[in-house]
Amino acid sequence: MRDGSWSSDKRGWHIWDDGTTFVLARRLPIAWDVAAETRLPDMGRRRLAHAVRQDLWRMLQRLRGFAPIVSVTRGPQGVAVRAGGAVAGRMPTDVPGRIAAMLADPATRAAWLKSAGHR
Repeated sequence: MRDGSWSSDKRGWHIWDDGTTFVLARRLPIAWDVAAETRLPDMGRRRLAHAVRQDLWRMLQRLRGFAPIVSVTRGPQGVAVRAGGAVAGRMPTDVPGRIAAMLADPATRAAWLKSAGHR
């Protein structure tokens, strides 16, 4: 991440936006203890990051010490999404697979496309 700076919104989320990459994090400094990635058609990075973050949090809110991070990077083939975060406690072995399954789920992807507005 370069040529940008961290800011915070009124709900306590930390935001990085350099024009290409938009990152939404609960805690700084960011630490990717667990993550999965996917590609999607080009759409609004901010709205997509918030939508992915909401679904990620719903799925992992009972994971002790979990602090979500979502990164959305625009490229020539659409957007690359990385979702995961930091885990302060013990992490069950199925967490990376659960995140990957969420990112691959066709119904969830369709909802993100609808809410983030296909460009």
